[in-house]
Amino acid sequence: MSHIAWMAWTWPTAIFFVALALTLLTMTYLAAAYPEAERVGILRIPTTRGDRLFISLIATAVIHLLWIGFVGADTIATVPAGGEGIEISSLWLATAISFGVAVLIFRTV
Repeated sequence: MSHIAWMAWTWPTAIFFVALALTLLTMTYLAAAYPEAERVGILRIPTTRGDRLFISLIATAVIHLLWIGFVGADTIATVPAGGEGIEISSLWLATAISFGVAVLIFRTV
């Protein structure tokens, strides 16, 4: 049987899953503490917090896939830490853009 690596467990991957878990915990708390009525935004359809979270997660996936396809995931900087340093990928820029898009979605949709 050969070894199959199905996911690259890196710091960015770990941070993503921690952020996702914290987001879901926060959304669950908000739903229990502050029940909301559906609201109509720029899409002109009623949406809830969960709908806006789903839309922002899909947008994040699309942004990252387009970024990888057109820009790539090359190293843009190396932070001197430890023996070799920590490489910073250009995907962090896509992540920053994704956060901005998520805020925009939560405010307008």
